[in-house]
Amino acid sequence: MTTPRQYRDTPVDVKLVLCALWVTMLLVFAYVDIFGFYRADVLDAALDGKVATTAFTVNQVFLTSTLIYILPPILMVVLTLLLTPRVNRTVNIVVSFLYLISIIVSCIGDTWVYYLLGSLIEVILLVVIARAAWKWPPPTVAPSQP
Repeated sequence: MTTPRQYRDTPVDVKLVLCALWVTMLLVFAYVDIFGFYRADVLDAALDGKVATTAFTVNQVFLTSTLIYILPPILMVVLTLLLTPRVNRTVNIVVSFLYLISIIVSCIGDTWVYYLLGSLIEVILLVVIARAAWKWPPPTVAPSQP
């Protein structure tokens, strides 16, 4: 009888976990918006230079504001790899919390299931990001030399 091969699970660095979570959140965020263009009301409004179900007009100010809104989570992908642990932990908690609030607010009044489901997944990912950052392992204390 053969014994099944046992594989060793290796720990993943917190920075890599956070980076992967930000990438995943951004993919869900992007696909929810992309799928929106299959909706006739969104597509028609976009062709008219408007944002469906809002009073926003697609212009320089709107597109610049949208870019500024999405830049922090985009930059978090690389910042989680580059920042020191103390700063990294704080920035991840703050940015994830701010986006969690903005995503919940954006759901108010929406009835499309794909949008609500995508937003729920984004919120869950942001909670996991905040939790992973919150539980960042403390620095190890080197033993004193005699």
